[in-house]
Amino acid sequence: MTTKYEVGNVLTGKVAGIQPYGAFVALDEETQGLVHISEIKHGYVKDINEHLNVGDEVNVKVLTIDDESGKISLSIRATEDAPKQEKKPARRRQVNVVTEEPTEGFNTLKDKLQEWIEQSDLIKK
Repeated sequence: MTTKYEVGNVLTGKVAGIQPYGAFVALDEETQGLVHISEIKHGYVKDINEHLNVGDEVNVKVLTIDDESGKISLSIRATEDAPKQEKKPARRRQVNVVTEEPTEGFNTLKDKLQEWIEQSDLIKK
């Protein structure tokens, strides 16, 4: 049944049925293969019906053939060039470096210790 098809062949077929997980493509009168939803096109496909209709002629590439079950996995996107992606400019990180001691805010215990000792001595007198 599948002996006349080989992995890597690019063929023309007709969409024979559509399911939520993929589209069945008739390669000839007796042989059908499945194009999984992830192989419909480059990018995300939410609903196959937005991209294919029963009866559409499509170019497909044979991905795998299971000799025992006779199942053929097909891909439409493997027959198309991948869309060019624009290079995004590299993000530059802005880093603020503080090199001076802060003049306001919290003092360390070491800085305040001598002041507290002096205050304590004044209260005792």
